[in-house]
Amino acid sequence: MEWYLKVLKQYTDFNGRARRKEYWMYTLFNMIFVFAAIVIDNGMGTTVAELHYGIVYCLYVFAIILPTLAVLVRRLHDVGKSGWFYFITLIPIAGPIWLLVLLCKEGVAGDNEYGPNPKEIAG
Repeated sequence: MEWYLKVLKQYTDFNGRARRKEYWMYTLFNMIFVFAAIVIDNGMGTTVAELHYGIVYCLYVFAIILPTLAVLVRRLHDVGKSGWFYFITLIPIAGPIWLLVLLCKEGVAGDNEYGPNPKEIAG
């Protein structure tokens, strides 16, 4: 949970680097909260037609979109790529797979153009 809160504290910070652990722990908790929002919407009956999500889900997604994008950009910085590299997902099939590989890849050892290695700072 501390990783999720760390990302929220850096709400719109697109500078620096994010470790794999920071990105994937944030993603895990984010998916749990998305699932909880869908369950709440279904329980309250606020779902939209056959979509299985509603107002709670939409509010959560809109609130979390910037920190999610920010941590993704910082993760790309950790592997030595620009945040603009996210647009590789526009290439059908291969693009999203390539992005997933980059997000799973070990960060660049030592400092890079985006800042010091967060793994070395954390210890």
